[in-house]
Amino acid sequence: MNNKNKENELAQNENFWRKCSVCKKKILFNQIYQVCSVSTCKKNVYCSYPCFEVHLPIMNHKSAWAEEERAPSKENYRVSKSEDEYISEHENEREYKNKNEDYENDILIVASKLKQYVKAKSGLNTSADVMEKLSDIVRELCNDAITRAKEDGRKTLMDRDF
Repeated sequence: MNNKNKENELAQNENFWRKCSVCKKKILFNQIYQVCSVSTCKKNVYCSYPCFEVHLPIMNHKSAWAEEERAPSKENYRVSKSEDEYISEHENEREYKNKNEDYENDILIVASKLKQYVKAKSGLNTSADVMEKLSDIVRELCNDAITRAKEDGRKTLMDRDF
């Protein structure tokens, strides 16, 4: 679990929204905090202007200023968090389906390596059709291994799944 997820989980159980990116002081719900005006830098939050100033020389922004914002209420935070989780869950499903369709016909075997191996081992040449057939076999083996990993409640495919 990364730091932001831990922080969000803590925020749901505690009476603070997030922690300052510099001093790690708690930023309470409904409290005023600072963010950087640079759009690619807005993920960090600062409890005060002096903490924001610590950030400037590190990031080396040419012209940036602190923008004052207010942390959400605890109720609003919980509602927005559950909506975000719902949206990201469904986006991941669509993403997996699209990627899965792409891999159904892809060649998964490195042709040059296989041809070198067969040539060195036996002196035989390798037909291009072999790559397609081997890819089908590899897909089938992977699908079985994925099923075993999921049955074990894991999110990582391991050698023992094969």
